[in-house]
Amino acid sequence: MSAFSITSKGQVTIPKEVRQRLGLRAGSKVRFRVVGDRAEIERVGPPLAAAAQSAAGMLRHRAPPCPPDFDVAGLLDPAVVRRKRTR
Repeated sequence: MSAFSITSKGQVTIPKEVRQRLGLRAGSKVRFRVVGDRAEIERVGPPLAAAAQSAAGMLRHRAPPCPPDFDVAGLLDPAVVRRKRTR
């Protein structure tokens, strides 16, 4: 691993490979811990798998948002719904 300089404000750039491995992005929270004569960094927040499963807001579209009282069941054909309920 390469060595990096610390700025006068105490900042250092986290290398891209480390950011990718930890799943760090702008706004991510991290925790530093001093262990002996070294420092460790860890990601704080939901596990990477949980973050990846939440797809809310990933896609953009031009359609207006659904009204809060929208009922998906209203899109179904009533005959099909009745037939499934009687089984």
